[in-house]
Amino acid sequence: MDGTLTQNDLSHVVEADKAHVWHHLVQHKAYETSDPRIIVEGKGMRVWDQNGKEHLDAVSGAVWTVNVGYGRKSIVDAISEQLMKLNYFAGAAGSIPGALFAEKLISKMPGLTRVYYTNSGSEANEKAFKMVRQIAHKRHGGKKHKILYRERDYHGTTIAALSAGGQPERNAQYGPFAPGFVEVPHCLEYRAQWDLSGEAYGRRAADAIEEVILREGPDTVGALCLEPVTAGGGVIVPPPGYWERVQEICRKYDILLHIDEVVCGVGRTGTWFGYQHYGIEPDFVTMAKGVASGYAAIACCVTSERVFDLFKDDASDPLNYFRDISTFGGCTAGPAAAIENMRIIEDEDLLGNTTRMGEYMLDRLGELQDKHAVVGDVRGKGLFLGAELVSDRATRAPVSEKEVGAVVGACNAAGVIIGATNRSVPGLNNTLCFAPALIATKDDIDQIVDTVDVALTKVFG
Repeated sequence: MDGTLTQNDLSHVVEADKAHVWHHLVQHKAYETSDPRIIVEGKGMRVWDQNGKEHLDAVSGAVWTVNVGYGRKSIVDAISEQLMKLNYFAGAAGSIPGALFAEKLISKMPGLTRVYYTNSGSEANEKAFKMVRQIAHKRHGGKKHKILYRERDYHGTTIAALSAGGQPERNAQYGPFAPGFVEVPHCLEYRAQWDLSGEAYGRRAADAIEEVILREGPDTVGALCLEPVTAGGGVIVPPPGYWERVQEICRKYDILLHIDEVVCGVGRTGTWFGYQHYGIEPDFVTMAKGVASGYAAIACCVTSERVFDLFKDDASDPLNYFRDISTFGGCTAGPAAAIENMRIIEDEDLLGNTTRMGEYMLDRLGELQDKHAVVGDVRGKGLFLGAELVSDRATRAPVSEKEVGAVVGACNAAGVIIGATNRSVPGLNNTLCFAPALIATKDDIDQIVDTVDVALTKVFG
């Protein structure tokens, strides 16, 4: 793998892409006078584009997905072997990889027992929302149907998922939204809403959730949906004391706790799941991206036996089960890939590597903060980190999105792909995002941070 593509004329591919592909998250006007980037090959943490240019991918496929890196032949072989045996059968029946991966996954999630297969994080979250709503009708006369979500959190692209989305720009122009979704305040201490710090701040931020519950009426609130570490809303690690208090509140008011691990799940933060840093016991855990590292489409909604039992307590009632299907939740490539993906993480100690390299990268980002006044805050968990850029450290006024884009562009030109918050919170899309694959080495991290260092100097002086 050297990125040499001279034997392949890709000009037709580029033209076909420009003529027919509708890209994600991109304004296409620029493609009238320039070419889109086509990623042609990948190996380890590096990818090559149609021009043969090598890039170090510091965001694992642009959206925090390729946890074990590119070019994993053993995953490809596992998928191929399974597809020849059985490529698909609807989830009303089982499959060998579906059963075996569910068993392996549950072994990493004490207290949870059941896996519902879907094909995307948005869909996995929708399944949990539907379960909450059905429980409300079955047990509470439909009243306990409201679902709380947090400002700055993101749970997917469907209308229902956007209804639970705390990012105003992501939601803009897509309403009206589904009723019964209620926002609670965020917990980012750097942009404090209360004059407290540390554990006192964490508990106060959680208490704000209780205030919303009391305002809405505890008998109307069925679930609380949160990311363990907020992703696209600014890479927000909750303060100490936050999660413990959240758990207390949910138990106090009989509210189901739904943890969205679509980004954090399967190793990203140095544990199998982000919530496991905090000793909490969720009722639902949803996951997608890192489950198979992008080698196949798979997502899961995992829940407890207590929740599962609510859907089989009266077999004589024709409506008393979860009347739902995910067509591509019946694909066998996903769980086959996920089994091998998890084996790689275990055999190569990638959880340990993520913890070690995450600490190293956070220290290196701290060096950038010491050097560049524009770096107001660095934060993260494992290999999921952010650097918030400000024009004034005292006031914490954010830099412009144009300047953030210039930093990302300068890194890209230097052969390092980094991310940044975008279309999230108006005026606060100012955080650089990093999520290198769990295989990252110190050399990889040094290249990422050194490139950002040069880019910051170029843009801000």
